Amino acid sequence: MRETAAVENRASKAYRILDPKFRRNYLRYIAQCVAATTFIFVVLVVLNVLTQTVLIASLGASAFISFTMPHIESSKPRYLIGGYVIGTLVGVLVSVSVGWFQLEHGVGMERLVVVSGAAIATGLAMFLMVITDTEHPPAAAVALGFVLNSWDLHSIVVVLVGVTCISLLKEVYKHRMMNLL
Repeated sequence: MRETAAVENRASKAYRILDPKFRRNYLRYIAQCVAATTFIFVVLVVLNVLTQTVLIASLGASAFISFTMPHIESSKPRYLIGGYVIGTLVGVLVSVSVGWFQLEHGVGMERLVVVSGAAIATGLAMFLMVITDTEHPPAAAVALGFVLNSWDLHSIVVVLVGVTCISLLKEVYKHRMMNLL
């Protein structure tokens, strides 16, 4: 009987367009999404949009998690900030290592070296987040972004200040927000 109810529930979800909670809570849906939009706008203005796309995309994903699911584990400050600190450190260290490797061994296989470095940074960031209990999926993209994109101290500061602001805003307004999913 439970299996039949679960199948019917999945089938009804597949055909509906709007979340049933939306009608009762439409102001919260709008306010939470406007808050995320405003935050991302500020980050886009401060950070160079054309060269830092992976970093901005990861902050956008974190804003989505924080403002649409404020009460889940991965939107807590430990996960947001801890994950980004790890992703940033790993990304910067691997990026510097890739640059050093290319200088030492010359050019020729630079694409393969960069791609390998990006994969290693992503995997290492994931591993360190898991063992330190700071898992935040978009932070793995930050590690990748620092290897694939050019970066500077400004990029590092904007990413870390940006995720800290997401975390602070979410914590301040969490009591007014609901999980939208």
